[in-house]
Amino acid sequence: MTSKQRLLLDPEPIKPKNSILCLDISKYTKTLQFLLCSGAVFVFFLLYGYMQELIFTIDGFQPYGWFLTLVQFGFYTVFGFIETKVKNINSRKIPMQTYFLLALLTLGTMGFSNASLGYLNYPTQVIFKCCKLIPVLAGGILIQGKRYGPLDFLAAVLMCVGLTLFTLADSQLQPNFNTKGITMISLALLCDAVIGNVQEKSMKNYGATNAEVVLYSYALGFLYIFIVMLATGDLVDGILFFAQNPKKIYGYAFLFSITGYLGIQVVLTLVRTTGAFAQSQLRHAERLSP
Repeated sequence: MTSKQRLLLDPEPIKPKNSILCLDISKYTKTLQFLLCSGAVFVFFLLYGYMQELIFTIDGFQPYGWFLTLVQFGFYTVFGFIETKVKNINSRKIPMQTYFLLALLTLGTMGFSNASLGYLNYPTQVIFKCCKLIPVLAGGILIQGKRYGPLDFLAAVLMCVGLTLFTLADSQLQPNFNTKGITMISLALLCDAVIGNVQEKSMKNYGATNAEVVLYSYALGFLYIFIVMLATGDLVDGILFFAQNPKKIYGYAFLFSITGYLGIQVVLTLVRTTGAFAQSQLRHAERLSP
């Protein structure tokens, strides 16, 4: 069978345009695309981090990190559904079994990260997140069969150490090391290290759009956490707590979710264009901002 015949039987997936929200950046150079995405990541995730910390300053909120994740996943699902309809995306490209895994990893990443703030303060969480680059490298090797040179590993180690020292250098920061919180943030980082590589491999192999990945990952994740919280009784407790001041708490949760959703769209574009390791480095650099 000739290569032309193979191409007809098993065509290459049509790659979606690279975009930031509704702005098509495919026509720009790779360097300019990276710079535009970098700026957007800084803006959206600085706002996201601010809103995340602000929510946990509400009295009595600490035990409800998982319910916040449920609300967040619900918002993401709605946003993703609206976007697919606006962009007329009617077909799914990535297999459902891949989405079952992505949803589980996404739930682990965001759920454990949100819940850890009930036991750790924000500076401590940032210190641990600074160490994510190493497992991302390992995930790239194991999941995608990538090869990294000594300079890549050296850069990752230096960045992890540098960011940690930078965070600790601020005399106003008082890290709070709690065993339960540390376990949660460590599990979040483990899931986070895997998810970027799975997303990169899936999006490149199947040519899926950002909106599709977000919709299916978070809709399935919402079902996972809803079932678990319903079985444990935490769902009712969360609903009752949020009902005490719904405008404030749900309002904060909405702003938290919309900034996170916009940030994820840019991150997925970075994963598509530069790979999981590069976008992870950028997310670490973003944590240097005040």
